[in-house]
Amino acid sequence: MKTLLITMAMLLALQCLNVEACTSIIITGKATPDGRPVMWKNRDTDASQNAIMYFNDGKYSSIGLVDSDDKEGKAIWIGYNSAGFAIMNTVSYNLIMKDTIEVKDREGIIMREALRECASVSEFETFLKNYPKPMGAETNFGVIDALGGAAYFEVDNFSYKKLDVNDPGLAPLGYIIHTNFSFTGDPDGGSGQIRYNTAENLFYQAAQQNNLTVRFILQDVSRSLYHSLTKTDLKKSYSENPSEQKFVNFTDFIPRYYSSSAVAIQGVRPGENVDYTTMWTVLGFPPASVVTPLWLCQGKNQPAIVMLNESDVAPLCDKAVQLKHRIFPIKYGYGENYIDVNALYNGAGTGIMQKLKGLDDLIFDDAGKKLDAWRKNKDWKKEIPDFYRMLDEQVPQMYMVLFGL
Repeated sequence: MKTLLITMAMLLALQCLNVEACTSIIITGKATPDGRPVMWKNRDTDASQNAIMYFNDGKYSSIGLVDSDDKEGKAIWIGYNSAGFAIMNTVSYNLIMKDTIEVKDREGIIMREALRECASVSEFETFLKNYPKPMGAETNFGVIDALGGAAYFEVDNFSYKKLDVNDPGLAPLGYIIHTNFSFTGDPDGGSGQIRYNTAENLFYQAAQQNNLTVRFILQDVSRSLYHSLTKTDLKKSYSENPSEQKFVNFTDFIPRYYSSSAVAIQGVRPGENVDYTTMWTVLGFPPASVVTPLWLCQGKNQPAIVMLNESDVAPLCDKAVQLKHRIFPIKYGYGENYIDVNALYNGAGTGIMQKLKGLDDLIFDDAGKKLDAWRKNKDWKKEIPDFYRMLDEQVPQMYMVLFGL
């Protein structure tokens, strides 16, 4: 009986471990085609409803991703501020192997505070040094700024290690990837190694093709159906008959049942106006959602589809969550581990990802053209409200036409 209880406890711990599991990257401007840095996080959490929130209660204003039930915005999970400073995290599971500290899980609170106070990577490092200990954190904080700074900080309750993404010795290709282990932590611990290898494969190929772009990250990585261990690509595993359910195990892919959002923050070149910083946001299960580019200079007037409504959900996220349940229809046992590939991608081209691709492409194309023009137009901010109105009109219409939602 004792052995059984221990085994059950271990399984429960592993199950909990896998819920809070994210994949991320920081790419310096030296490695991107347009010279602008990018940081990306695929967020995995059991808080499936996420939203965007605006803040103006500190030295700097900011926008960030929050849990929808966090109505006061006490914790941010990725975001940026009016100084052009951006921050995200992935939980680490190998920095604190024996923990008796009761203060835990404060990473989102810490990031919220950092966005209030910090304008640069160096200021964030000072912030960490001076932060009250124990911090209540075991995490990899990723940060970029408008000065070209880019770094990960592997942080435990009392200390941190900085990994400078501009250091060619650490990042010879101009980027560093993190999942749920820290490079300076216990080598026998951690989680997310398979997702790390998948991301490494995808980003290495993109680097060789000079394609380390936001579009590649959100369309080809955050929604990737490739598995680096099994060498499986689910885009090639579907059936020709779209009405047939075809279930496969969906474990350790970059998007997971618990993926609740994907966000890529595109910074600016040194000397460029920080207002051009763009938060490319995919709310909800990424394969069932579309991108929404956001600009902090619009303050609280962000698109309604990504903000909390009267039902306390962001409409776009809620639609993506509803579609996710069509993709994972098994509700008993460990049904979250089994995906209906045909619902997502099939030979008839009627899968959810396939139907949404045109809308996602349209938004990327339109936003990209507008950004190129706006960077040459001093009155560019006046045009953003019209773009936001287009998103608020067309995105819900397309979800109704395509899926009846």
